[in-house]
Amino acid sequence: MDILRFITAGSVDDGKSTLIGRLLYDSQSILDDQLEAISRASKNKQNGEIDLALLTDGLRSEREQGITIDVAYKYFNTSKRKFIIADSPGHVQYTRNMVTGASNSDLAIILIDGRNGVIEQTRRHSFICNLLGIRHFVVCINKMDLVEYSQAQFDKIVADYKEVTKGLDIPNLTFIPVSALDGDNVVEPSEKMAWYEGKPLLRFLEEVDIDKKPQLSSNRFQVQWVIRPQTADHPDYRGYAGKVLSGVYRKGDEVTVLPSGTRSKIKALEINQEEIEEAFAPMSVVLHLEDDIDISRGDMIVPSQASLSPTRQITASICWMDTQPLEPNQFYLLRHNSNTTRVKISDFVHKIDIETLQETTGADKFELNDLGQVQLKTAQEILIDNYKENPANGSFILVDEHSHNTVAAGMVVAVS
Repeated sequence: MDILRFITAGSVDDGKSTLIGRLLYDSQSILDDQLEAISRASKNKQNGEIDLALLTDGLRSEREQGITIDVAYKYFNTSKRKFIIADSPGHVQYTRNMVTGASNSDLAIILIDGRNGVIEQTRRHSFICNLLGIRHFVVCINKMDLVEYSQAQFDKIVADYKEVTKGLDIPNLTFIPVSALDGDNVVEPSEKMAWYEGKPLLRFLEEVDIDKKPQLSSNRFQVQWVIRPQTADHPDYRGYAGKVLSGVYRKGDEVTVLPSGTRSKIKALEINQEEIEEAFAPMSVVLHLEDDIDISRGDMIVPSQASLSPTRQITASICWMDTQPLEPNQFYLLRHNSNTTRVKISDFVHKIDIETLQETTGADKFELNDLGQVQLKTAQEILIDNYKENPANGSFILVDEHSHNTVAAGMVVAVS
């Protein structure tokens, strides 16, 4: 079975935890001891009900103490598919955590309270998911039981959402009315919303087609370590250990080593000292070439027909994650896969006004959770892609040189 990774995003108290709990509960993906534990802790147990939100709210006490929390991951599967859920915090101050969860997701569930409709966090989360290249959006309009399962209210929110996101490139957009508390349209169709003719949420997630077929030209393998044991048993052994960032590599493939531009062929691929016929993302493997080539950490091995040139200047979208603001002409460390180089923020292109999703120019600094575009100049040449063309090789983080804190997540939009 294939794996669908998706993120749930919504404002505080929109019902994310209950929705995830309902998915797990109704799909019978909860272990008996977990079910017993939440049954004992449920406030409504005297009514024979359990509080499904307890399945994902284990960090509630930390949240109440003001401690920054990470993304919570849940795993479950049905007979048709395996799933990994990234449950991101709803508070605006945890936008940076939401970026982390969205960066590895194939699909986004945007949760909207049926009483409140589209709010700022809806726009913020939708923009971030779009920025990170997520192509499938499921807008779950929750708490329909509190608006009397009104089709008119559902239609109004659908129209409002389409209006505020019309400037975003969302190729696959689906709307589902649900009541996570009662289970309507979560796993089974709702008799209370007979006017809705689409699939319930779980069936949609089981059947949605996520195209993950890589293009050969986007194959990327970055060398992390050159292995030369020089032992009596293996006097000529030379392997290049690293991670397949994207695509598939096979024995006999013609490849080019960058930045040198030297060409060769793949002689062998191995994992745990055993040869394999092919390696694909995100496998970590040892790759052998037919020719002895001067290769070092950070070099890239790509198909010979691939187009990838070293650069020192990039334009990138960033989410600022530090309490100390970003100001022009500051220096940081840019970490791109196994490469680290010093970088200067040379210019601010624009910031995003979350209220309108419009670009605003003239900014003099970026503060915590600000989104926008900047221009960067690196001290050394890097081999990096446009994020939308190859997310695995088009993202990076910025690190403070002195504190070593991660201060920003970046996605390349243009390479100079």
